[in-house]
Amino acid sequence: MAMQMSVSISSSSSAFLNQSSLTFRSERVGVPPKASGACKCVATEPAEKTAFTTKVSRNANMGKLQAGYLFPEIARKRNAHMLKYPDAKVISLGIGDTTEPIPEVITSAMANRSYALSTLEGYSGYGAEQGEKALRTAIAATFYADLGIEEDDVFVSDGAKCDISRLQVLFGSDVSMACQDPSYPAYVDSSVIMGQTGQFSSDVGKYQNIEYMRCSPENGFFPDLSSVARTDVIFFCSPNNPTGASASRDQLKQLVQFAKDNGSILVYDSAYAKYITDDSPKSIFEIPGAHEVAIETTSFSKYAGFTGVRLGWTVIPKQLLFSDGFPVAKDFNRIVCTCFNGASNISQAGGLACLSPEGLKAMGDVIGFYKENTNIIVDTFNSLGFKVYGGKNAPYVWVHFPGRSSWDVFAEILEKTHVVTTPGSGFGPGGEGFVRVSAFGHRENIIEACRRFKELYN
Repeated sequence: MAMQMSVSISSSSSAFLNQSSLTFRSERVGVPPKASGACKCVATEPAEKTAFTTKVSRNANMGKLQAGYLFPEIARKRNAHMLKYPDAKVISLGIGDTTEPIPEVITSAMANRSYALSTLEGYSGYGAEQGEKALRTAIAATFYADLGIEEDDVFVSDGAKCDISRLQVLFGSDVSMACQDPSYPAYVDSSVIMGQTGQFSSDVGKYQNIEYMRCSPENGFFPDLSSVARTDVIFFCSPNNPTGASASRDQLKQLVQFAKDNGSILVYDSAYAKYITDDSPKSIFEIPGAHEVAIETTSFSKYAGFTGVRLGWTVIPKQLLFSDGFPVAKDFNRIVCTCFNGASNISQAGGLACLSPEGLKAMGDVIGFYKENTNIIVDTFNSLGFKVYGGKNAPYVWVHFPGRSSWDVFAEILEKTHVVTTPGSGFGPGGEGFVRVSAFGHRENIIEACRRFKELYN
């Protein structure tokens, strides 16, 4: 007789609900729990030998990818740890997934739109692939007022990560690319899949034909552009994931001028811009000349807790042209119309509510909560004598463990504290010796994780 075993992980309700000025509905709603399993996205493992194979060759670019995509790999290691220690309370500060409830002013708008679909008057089918006009108008007015961006420059999507891949399809396989090192791994992995790169060189931890722009404490996490080779496309994220560093206005002026001098297109990821508290630019289009060289992509994920709802946008100005003078936006529009049927009308209703006065305040409160979490983590590692970076303009804390393998530190913290972090080398060779700690978490979990860090490293 087979015995069926299950592991129950319990978590208490967030202290945020008591400590914050936000209010949410207290009724319990039946929703599916977060899955404890994870798909291991390993590209290099050959399929098991079967009796029959097709005559279709595998995409050789997939074979270049190294092991699994970083975040599913982290989830796999977390789940293995939970099986090893079934009674431990594992705290996840690794994958940058939001944890606090979406404010009711936003969810009620989505609920109303959902219920309206059950009526003749409120039903709608396919929408505009570029997004609903009202939302595109609101995005342009809210985030790009007086920056020369119009509603038809805005393409609403199901998230910035999806748009990164669509942009890679737009550029094709014949372009060269540069990215920050360390940086969000989707830039590099999508470039590999598209066939823009050579093989992976394990001795240096880099793919051939990618220009890695080193960003370290020594250069203030902004690359020395005088030593960066010319590429067709430059991926740049500010505030940066994983380091949390935001580029200054003068630095972004240098970057835009560098792109203009080289005739490059800059893909600017501003997914964490609303976490900025100093005078760092929140949009690349605050920089003169950016309209001629830049694309901006961002999302509602880290502002409104839309990691599961999925809603974002990309801005492509009319002034951005290919070498033959053809507008980049027109080709991207064709990509969108071919590969995408538009974001969910329900999520777009939520996005519009986010940009109402009440929604903007509610998002600000949620962001403020995560920033308080960040301060707790920063103070903890500072008190332990670590060199700590980020945490000011982003919900990530970049902790230095000099001379140590970041995967070894990740394993040590997980084994001895039951806290999941992210190894810095997963973001590129420049991340070796660092660990990223996410501030996305319930307050009591943040406090407990920091207590465990102190117990381990005191």
